[in-house]
Amino acid sequence: MAVILHTDDSSFSRLQIGKVLKKAGHELLHADSGKAALALLAEKTPDLIITDILMPEMDGIGLLEALKAQGNSIPVLVVTADVQDDTRATCLALGAFELINKPPKDEELLATVAQGLGRGKV
Repeated sequence: MAVILHTDDSSFSRLQIGKVLKKAGHELLHADSGKAALALLAEKTPDLIITDILMPEMDGIGLLEALKAQGNSIPVLVVTADVQDDTRATCLALGAFELINKPPKDEELLATVAQGLGRGKV
């Protein structure tokens, strides 16, 4: 299956989302901030990135801006409690392929990840 980088400062969220994705056969990489994610991306290339918005050091918007500036083409899924229209528009403009509510339902998470990997539709 795929290698997925999950970026979230909440260890509970990383545990919950990680459990669902590992059960589906995916390999997980973890980062607790956008800054940590960028450092990890210098060493590894995941198939998909999942990121929260609100994090210390560098938030999800900062991560999306950095990825866009680098010309990075890895699909990015934003999983956040901030699902306001302007947040969604900002994330999509910065290259995220989708934004879903946090905490995600297992089925929605797996279907959206499959969509990002080009293996399914939402």
